[in-house]
Amino acid sequence: MANITKKVSWSSRADETGILGEGTPLLNGSEQLTHSRQPSEGRSVFQIGRLSTVDLEEEITSDEDSQRGRPNEIPHNEKLLSLKFESLDYDNIENQLFLEEERRMSHMNFQCLEISRWVVCGLIGFLTGLIACFIDIAVEELAGIKYQVVKKNIENFTEVGGLSISLLLWAVLNSAIVMMGAIIVAFFEPIAAGSGIPQIKCYLNGVKIPRVVRLKTLVVKVCGVICSVVGGLAVGKEGPMIHSGAVVAAGVSQGRSTSLKRDFKIFEYFRRDTEKRDFVSAGAAAGVSAAFGAPVGGVLFALEEGASFWNQMLTWRIFFASMISTFTLNIFLSVYNKNPGDLSNPGLINFGRFQIDGVAYNFYEIPLFIAMGAIGGLLGALFNILNYWLTIFRIRYVHRPCLQVMEAMLVAAVTATVSFTMIYFSNDCQPLGPEDKKEYPLQLFCADGEYNSMATAFFNTPERSVHSLFHNQPGTYNPLTLGLFTLTYFFLACWTYGLAVSAGVFIPSLLIGAAWGRLCGILLAAITTPAPLWADPGKYALIGAAAQLGGIVRMTLSLTVIMVEATGNVTYGLPIMLVLMTSKIVGDYFVEGLYDIHIKLQSIPFLHWEAPATSHWLTAREVMSSPVTCLNRIEKVGTIVDTLSNTSTNHNGFPVVVQVSGSDEPEKLCGLILRSQLIVLLKHKVFVELARSRLTHRKLQLKDFRDAYPRFPPIQSIHVSQDERECMMDLTEFMNATPYTVPQETSLPRVFKLFRALGLRHLVVVDDENRVVGLVTRKDLARYHIGKHGLEELQLAQT
Repeated sequence: MANITKKVSWSSRADETGILGEGTPLLNGSEQLTHSRQPSEGRSVFQIGRLSTVDLEEEITSDEDSQRGRPNEIPHNEKLLSLKFESLDYDNIENQLFLEEERRMSHMNFQCLEISRWVVCGLIGFLTGLIACFIDIAVEELAGIKYQVVKKNIENFTEVGGLSISLLLWAVLNSAIVMMGAIIVAFFEPIAAGSGIPQIKCYLNGVKIPRVVRLKTLVVKVCGVICSVVGGLAVGKEGPMIHSGAVVAAGVSQGRSTSLKRDFKIFEYFRRDTEKRDFVSAGAAAGVSAAFGAPVGGVLFALEEGASFWNQMLTWRIFFASMISTFTLNIFLSVYNKNPGDLSNPGLINFGRFQIDGVAYNFYEIPLFIAMGAIGGLLGALFNILNYWLTIFRIRYVHRPCLQVMEAMLVAAVTATVSFTMIYFSNDCQPLGPEDKKEYPLQLFCADGEYNSMATAFFNTPERSVHSLFHNQPGTYNPLTLGLFTLTYFFLACWTYGLAVSAGVFIPSLLIGAAWGRLCGILLAAITTPAPLWADPGKYALIGAAAQLGGIVRMTLSLTVIMVEATGNVTYGLPIMLVLMTSKIVGDYFVEGLYDIHIKLQSIPFLHWEAPATSHWLTAREVMSSPVTCLNRIEKVGTIVDTLSNTSTNHNGFPVVVQVSGSDEPEKLCGLILRSQLIVLLKHKVFVELARSRLTHRKLQLKDFRDAYPRFPPIQSIHVSQDERECMMDLTEFMNATPYTVPQETSLPRVFKLFRALGLRHLVVVDDENRVVGLVTRKDLARYHIGKHGLEELQLAQT
């Protein structure tokens, strides 16, 4: 975190129960605005509300616990901000080295850099498309084998009896496949769990999530999502593609792999947070494009998360990466489908094209669509609330890897059991048509030439189930089948999201919404006699899918375009937009979106776009952290080492001050320097005395800082002798001489906009004489967010 110091305190729950002791490193940021130094560590948490939190992503040994004086368990609260999450340095450090490098570069050098950016974006799109193609082919082949084996077994035992063996086979196959995916996630790379979208949202927001863009994370994510989908869980493979694309972008843009310890000596200029963030945006957009065949939707998705950092050329590069991604996937899938050149598979999910006659809608249907949006908002809020409490339960009781694997296997077995039971007791038999030859129709107890309609929804991959709900002819499903499927799949999907598996929530949400949306279409046709042509079940399935997805994830602009591009028809652009807006408004009244909930549950200091509307009376003086650890422009090496080694602060930014020689005036601000810069300077022994004694001393360049990026060595690994501690270090050449500052009377909304729009990590607060009085960091601002508790937090701050 930045160089702030805040008072260590207990949550009220801890005080009441007596579970915690006086050494718990919780930093209270709302109840008291006075500041004092207390011991804390990188895994401390930053307390905002009245409860407390748990951090289970990193294990601590008992020796470490005793040394740090912290308990084995800390109760959970989403309002705590974990100190292990650092901010990214999106602002360029304009020091003398940077300016000298810029002056040395010619116009041709800048043109080559721009060409390199386009090349990198092209590689990102190509590799993301290849990964999507690999996932799709692997899921299709493995799921096909599993369903054929189970189908054959069911057909054999239907006549002779003993279907319990088929149920056991289905449950065992699902559990075994899911077990493999859960093991690699829980034991090898826990950050690969889930869709990864909340983590990528935080990265684009300016938060450095540990291990989120590692090569190992990508491998586990890809293998894990294949196992999750093939294992029959209520998940989708589309969401994780966004995370996969971001990892690809982070790796390709750096021209090296820190995991494999290979440096290809290319793209070295891009080894900084500013450039890396732009490429990660392109990777996330390429992932959306590969998942849904929606390149424009991918651009808008990245735009919604990092709009303040964008420019026109960056937008074009991201769109280029998105187009390359969907084109690559198209080409390779056409070869796989033995129809080279047929570009009819733009994404992992193919909603199919709605015929013009079937999708026509009338003006008087718009209120019906808005009402469906409200239903989607209510169901989405219920889904998010249930998943929130399930996640709380997992954090408290299912935090060991072995328990996480066992839970994933249990969910897989229960999913297979529920699916089999629903199919077994369903008497919804439909004629088997030629369009069903590529699926896995189950006859079960139906007559010859018929298939069980419930099996079409359960005994299939989720993507094919969505497609059938959109495009099957009217009469394919009866209302009871759709109602029971919606009810059971809703709770299965809610239970599944949050498991220690790589999986997304997009397709389950679409499947749930398509089921109850098609049910609405059937009921509308039933209550209006004769049945009107406009009451098409497939049309209402599409609206229901959009409403349910919007009610859960609360995305509007990008999701509208994604749905329009995925269906290949712009006719329903307006209804989909209205439905998504309605579902978001209704859902936000009860609870936040699913991704925002999980961001809070991970105690990540996420910054919203705006400060609370009632916060203009708050000033930077009340928000800032103080006192601030400052360094002199020419500082003693021993002082720098001691400051960096102080585990009670663990600061990452230090204002540099100077005092006019021979004057009694207080020290005034002259720059800002980062912990990472100081570590590189100490590593290379950039001391004033040594520079004078070396005749052939090589001048430090920006390349030395880029070579150390992003895994800067810890201060404990830097050896400084006792004699070297007495040396002096001149920070003039390396500090940012023009840091952003604000007067202490600046209002919170102005501070918030400046911080958020410029992607700052530190904002220095000065008085009228340019003296440092405080420092505003991400964690200071993350306390004040728009939500149901915004006013309560402002009132706490005021008192």
